[in-house]
Amino acid sequence: MYIAVVDQEGAALLGESRQAVRVLLVSGSTRGSSTNTAALRTAVLAAPDEVEAVLYEGLADLPAFTPDEDPGHPHPAVRVLRERITAADAVVFSTPEYAGALPGSFKNLLDWTVGGGELNRKPVAWINVAAPGRGDAAYAELAKVLGYVDAVIVDECCVRLPVARDAVGADGSVADAEFRARLTDVLGTLALHARQSPAEVPATLRR
Repeated sequence: MYIAVVDQEGAALLGESRQAVRVLLVSGSTRGSSTNTAALRTAVLAAPDEVEAVLYEGLADLPAFTPDEDPGHPHPAVRVLRERITAADAVVFSTPEYAGALPGSFKNLLDWTVGGGELNRKPVAWINVAAPGRGDAAYAELAKVLGYVDAVIVDECCVRLPVARDAVGADGSVADAEFRARLTDVLGTLALHARQSPAEVPATLRR
């Protein structure tokens, strides 16, 4: 919990360094038992004190992308997506690979961010939970899309942390201590990058 410290005159002394860095976690899978979602759910639990990690859960609610969208009246699910990304200081993705590419539903999510600029100059990273040698095509495509929208890919936070299905517990998270420690390190490092290079987002959408 982050509490403002106030002096005797009532002036808030809470500086930017004391504010939590908001990291939005986005899974590219709609599968209920997805290991990608499990990894991100675990990241919420493993986040260091200086990070407020939030899992985005609206992927299946998004309509098919259309360039004819009325900017003044976006679909409610699209509006929520854009608001969540805009309010975040950084974004972490984790996606499976389908047929050698990104899943259609996840690519659809990314398409909804192209015109609005929500990811512009925002630090991003990904967690590849596939076994070595798998999932690379999906992340190569993800990197291409993120480059197109001018997101800042933090290479040192883009990691492969394989997750076996039997490693996911009944609560939908991974209990392995080493796995959680790696996630803590990734989020901590990403937070440092976010503090050094804050994304250009409207102040009205940041607390």
